[in-house]
Amino acid sequence: MKKRQGYISWDEYFMGVALLSAKRSKDPNTQVGACIVNDKNKIVGAGYNGLPIGCSDDEFPWNKEGEFLNTKYPFICHAELNAILNNIGMDLKGCKIYTVLFPCNECAKAIIQSGITEVIYLSDKYEGNDIFKASRIMLDKAGVKYRKVHHKVEQIELSFDATQV
Repeated sequence: MKKRQGYISWDEYFMGVALLSAKRSKDPNTQVGACIVNDKNKIVGAGYNGLPIGCSDDEFPWNKEGEFLNTKYPFICHAELNAILNNIGMDLKGCKIYTVLFPCNECAKAIIQSGITEVIYLSDKYEGNDIFKASRIMLDKAGVKYRKVHHKVEQIELSFDATQV
């Protein structure tokens, strides 16, 4: 018997973990997940966009527009930063981060400071925004590589039906 064909690549696997992590986000507009992987293809951190620990999801705003303090922006911790902060307690130097959206300038700072050397992203829908231009400038100057994820599959379906295992 030969090994199974059609299994997913490492990029598809880790981006899948980032996408699954995004499903934990309470944000009604944008759900982002991130997954940090070491040089041995071991997951060492994961996160999603949400409020800091101790801040109730029901007591803070989720608005995208309005007065600053009545929006989500001053309160939300992005997926990339959460993945860095939630890592398993190891040095992240030389790791890769898989993220659903290209990182903003604030997350780029955290990525650079943590020692992560490569960013793999699924979407770059805000590419023209100055925040993301600044991110690219910093990542380039710091020598952090970035690339859009390479994938052959368009979707992965999960089931909790134990009879399908």
